[in-house]
Amino acid sequence: MAPTHRPSCLIIGASRGLGLGMVETYLARGWRVVATVRDPATSRLDASALGGDLQIETLDIRSESQIKALAQRLAGQSFDLLFVNAGIAPPPMQPVGETSTETFVDVMVTNAFSPLKVIEALENLVAPSGVIGVMSSEIGSVSNNETGTWEVYRASKAALNMLMRSYAARRRGDPRAMILMAPGWVKTDMGGAHARYTIEENIPKVVDVLTAQSGKPGVRFLNFAGETLPW
Repeated sequence: MAPTHRPSCLIIGASRGLGLGMVETYLARGWRVVATVRDPATSRLDASALGGDLQIETLDIRSESQIKALAQRLAGQSFDLLFVNAGIAPPPMQPVGETSTETFVDVMVTNAFSPLKVIEALENLVAPSGVIGVMSSEIGSVSNNETGTWEVYRASKAALNMLMRSYAARRRGDPRAMILMAPGWVKTDMGGAHARYTIEENIPKVVDVLTAQSGKPGVRFLNFAGETLPW
């Protein structure tokens, strides 16, 4: 009898919040998981507490040398999913006029530029039937912005969406799915205590949607319910 394929994923940015929730969900479903944290000293990701087949790596996604080193360490491995979750946000009610140039650049580099640098470096680790994904946001939709607020964060996610579409456009014919995922407004350090959903409610749905994209080539902007969002 041929051995059964055991699915595997590489989660970038799993120290806490949504990324940690994804690691916990995939482990509970029997996946092999490689997850990265920026600073092990402050990470909530604990391999001894979680159990399962979990490998933890250190990565600051803003460091090109660390990205290259991770690619070298993982060379020869194959994953069914590469997902970049890392991101930051300035105060939600702070308009652009009150945002420093340093903060704007920091958010853009972390949320838009660096995720694509990671994907470009690690794409060869993803199986032909696999999924390459990033954590976007519904408020990254230009069409849906009717209220303002979260201005710099919105801009960074809109930029991420555009860069991911450009990445996909350069790879026409690639059999892998390329997904921009909107997880909903979730209670995390970033989302805040007044958010609509919990990690336990939405992250399993996010994982369901990502898993369902296997073998479906093309770039899509989806939410946790599997619905297509307007760009």
